[in-house]
Amino acid sequence: MTPAQNERLGRASRALAQLVSAKSGGQIAFRLWTGEVVGVPPEDGKPPFEIRISSPAALRQLILKPGIESAAQLYAAGDFDFGDVHPIELLKRVDHTRFSRKLDWREKLAAARSVIPIIRHGGRYADPMAFKGQAGRFAGKDRDDKSLINFHYDLSNRFYELFLGEELAYSCGYYERADASLDEAQQAKHDLICRKLRLAPGLKLFDTGCGWGGLICHAAKNFGVKAHGVTLSKEQHAYATAKIARMGLEDRVTVELRDYRSVDAPDTYDRIAQIEMFEHVGIDNHDDHFRHVHRLLRPRGLYLHQASTRRPTFDLARFRKPTVYQRFTTRYIFPGGELDYIGLSVTNLERNGFEVHDVENLREHYLKTAEAWAENLWRNREEAAREVGEARTRMWLAYLSAITIAFRRLNLNVFQTLASKRRIGASGLPLDRRWMTMPPSKEKANAAAQPRR
Repeated sequence: MTPAQNERLGRASRALAQLVSAKSGGQIAFRLWTGEVVGVPPEDGKPPFEIRISSPAALRQLILKPGIESAAQLYAAGDFDFGDVHPIELLKRVDHTRFSRKLDWREKLAAARSVIPIIRHGGRYADPMAFKGQAGRFAGKDRDDKSLINFHYDLSNRFYELFLGEELAYSCGYYERADASLDEAQQAKHDLICRKLRLAPGLKLFDTGCGWGGLICHAAKNFGVKAHGVTLSKEQHAYATAKIARMGLEDRVTVELRDYRSVDAPDTYDRIAQIEMFEHVGIDNHDDHFRHVHRLLRPRGLYLHQASTRRPTFDLARFRKPTVYQRFTTRYIFPGGELDYIGLSVTNLERNGFEVHDVENLREHYLKTAEAWAENLWRNREEAAREVGEARTRMWLAYLSAITIAFRRLNLNVFQTLASKRRIGASGLPLDRRWMTMPPSKEKANAAAQPRR
């Protein structure tokens, strides 16, 4: 690069950094690769977040592909850094909607003058961390769920232990108190699921994606059921098998390394739980999922469906158009993942032979859960980097921070939906909802206190 080109590149970079800082209300300042700090005075008087950009190539990448995907990619590589500031703090403070507002003509002219030299002379940027396979849409055809699951879950059990907590429960906790710990919330979530499913000794429970075995072991130990779980992750299967043996539950709990759709046992299970595995299935396979669960359940058997959802678009025909969060997540974290909206979940349950009894919103519980995960990984980031590498650790920090903000801003939600295999006549469930929330001991005492009729 000639001195003149280098000067134009530097001038353009400073101008663009100044424009973005202004759009943020002065909440962001930029430290360029030259060491120069560029920004405008913050509107609220607070010190700005300083974002360090390591090279012209990193800035060029942000121009050509603006948004969370490029920001996370550059952050993972260390070329887009906040120093000792957790990325979640930046996302909390900076109003991202300001960047989606239209530029006036002066801003457009300044931006156009700035980006051309950077695009011409900024250099290329590699992307080594993305999922390289083909996700596909249809199970058993162009979609290999095993490779999709292995990409996400078979990183390292120790890596997940560093942020998920004691139970390795990779789903929304249930905070019975605002000051409850993550581990307390996960235990309460397991209890809540077991109560909603009305588990009791002798019943058979199937977990369609049992993860590290937390729910099936909890249900067998505390509610006396016979539990069967499956997973496609070798790491999870090994951990769950060892956990079952460690707890002495081999006579009540089995776990298999297989696809839940390969379990062919009609009318076998009294209860089925699906706890945030559904996000991996893909909307094109939802009917097959519900039909399979319906086939495995006994008549009037109960099904607990816990899944993250997106807020529906006003025009539902546009719902499946990927958002910026989706593109980032499916490229780097959850290949093949796809969320529906709660209305679609309930509709498809009823279309496929279920009666829906209860739908509970757990968004604020997931907000606290995701924030706890992000804080745990930040605190343990050095050990995590030794386990899976610094770049992947930083990518996961970006991901956990992004979903925390998405739950805060109501872009994401999560629901527990209780349904039964439809049959004419009484459902067999109590007529009020108190039994879902009260501990089993109180439920028994409450029932005993009722007058006989």
